[in-house]
Amino acid sequence: MLFRERKQIVICVAAAAMVGGFVLLRYLPLRRRIEIVRQAKAEELLAAGKGRTQTEQLPVLEEQLRKLAESIGDYEARIPREREIGAFLGRMAELMNEHNLKEQVIAPGGQIRAEDLICIPVEMQCRGKLGELFEFFKRLQTLDRLIRIEQVKLTNDPDFSGQVTMETRVIIYYTAQAEQG
Repeated sequence: MLFRERKQIVICVAAAAMVGGFVLLRYLPLRRRIEIVRQAKAEELLAAGKGRTQTEQLPVLEEQLRKLAESIGDYEARIPREREIGAFLGRMAELMNEHNLKEQVIAPGGQIRAEDLICIPVEMQCRGKLGELFEFFKRLQTLDRLIRIEQVKLTNDPDFSGQVTMETRVIIYYTAQAEQG
């Protein structure tokens, strides 16, 4: 009986060793490889989905780019290579006169260098009706020279005569290359 029990123990140990060897040497490495392949497949599916989403968004982005290009127009062409401050100040006075604005004051400030641009702040002040001032600002937007309206202050007359006093600060630009040349 002892021989038979030993034989069963040896068979059980051998079976356990074979199962353990199979699990350690074959099953676990294959299981790891399967997980790696599954993860790679999931990442590929995610990348493919992302690519499809981005492809679907491409026409929307192209339309946004087209609209942005239209709104910006020829940006660099609107920044002169020369200072031309006198011409700009004269054009401002003409615009104010066209819109019946009175008590005009137009005063340029000192130049400010910003990389390859030079900025000139210009303080403007005048009086007129609100509609006339509004039309003046609409015309400013159509100028061939790029300007930035930095500050606008409108003050109603104390006697409510319909006259409004406007104080505005605009910035005009020209390229720094003009000064270097």
